[in-house]
Amino acid sequence: MKNKKVLVLGATGNLGAYSAVALKNAGFDVIAAGRRESDNGFFQEQGIEYVSLDITKAESFDCLLDKGIDIVADFAGELPSRCAFNPQALIRTITEATMNVLEFMRKAGAKKIIFPTTPYDLFQYHETGEPIDPDAQRSYPATGDHSIYAIAKNAAVDLIENYHNEYGISRFVLRFFTIYQYHPNAYHYADGKMRKMPYRGLMDRAKKGEPIAIYGNPTRVKEMVYIKDFVKVVVAAAESELEGGFYNIGSPNRVSLEEMIRGIVEVFSPENHKSEITYDETKPDTLQSILDWSKTEKELGYKPEYTFVKMMRDFKEEMEKEPFAKLWGTGEYYENLYGDNNLSES
Repeated sequence: MKNKKVLVLGATGNLGAYSAVALKNAGFDVIAAGRRESDNGFFQEQGIEYVSLDITKAESFDCLLDKGIDIVADFAGELPSRCAFNPQALIRTITEATMNVLEFMRKAGAKKIIFPTTPYDLFQYHETGEPIDPDAQRSYPATGDHSIYAIAKNAAVDLIENYHNEYGISRFVLRFFTIYQYHPNAYHYADGKMRKMPYRGLMDRAKKGEPIAIYGNPTRVKEMVYIKDFVKVVVAAAESELEGGFYNIGSPNRVSLEEMIRGIVEVFSPENHKSEITYDETKPDTLQSILDWSKTEKELGYKPEYTFVKMMRDFKEEMEKEPFAKLWGTGEYYENLYGDNNLSES
């Protein structure tokens, strides 16, 4: 499978950038594509060609028809957390754009797509306490900021399934909750407002040795998947000779809320001034949903290596080294840009 050519869409984003570099390091010939006119030379330094591409315009793909693309890893499209609520943008950049991607693949003879979906397509199985089957019946939440997003992703996946059946395009649809990784922009949209991501706010408090309160039931667990485990699944999917299907990506040691807070304090608090941890069980519980990723382990050899504390230590190292600064900028830049909007403790 090595020397096959992979087109990574959304390559200037979080998952796309890490995946493009990982695929290149695994021996694939990679073309990175993003909507930005320039990547500031980041991908060239990695030995990767960069192409500026608007996935919402079918004709944008014409420049790639003679590139010999074998595989498309599609991480493009709007996210609810990265823009103010805009349902038209979600449909345009996810559903309609996927149609453009699939038509390009049909014309170019590309035979595999790697595509991330949303765990909210199985929202009806959340909070059951049981691991969620990757092939369970999909649906979408009736309301909320992830409703239109799930509808858009479901429609895109249905199109992918159709092209699998009609044209033999193998498909690896990846489902996961949050993929943890360092990005210099610690802010996102929640309920239509720009806020610091909660876990980044906790890191800030830990650095200062400030008290941290655990809200709700401290034993509630989360799937904590690190980017460097995630990209191994992307590489395995690119290498696989299978027809693919739906693959959940979870963690072997699901982390409780208390374990998460204690891990952040262990890694980020000064040795001589550790944050005090308090409990407030009057606050609402956090979401608790777990994924069955045994199929991913069996078919793609998924064996996550990062415990939560190991993840946090690597996160801290990347925060200090800023390995993607040429592509994304620095944490200082985003603090200056969004810092006044910091509502992280809410």
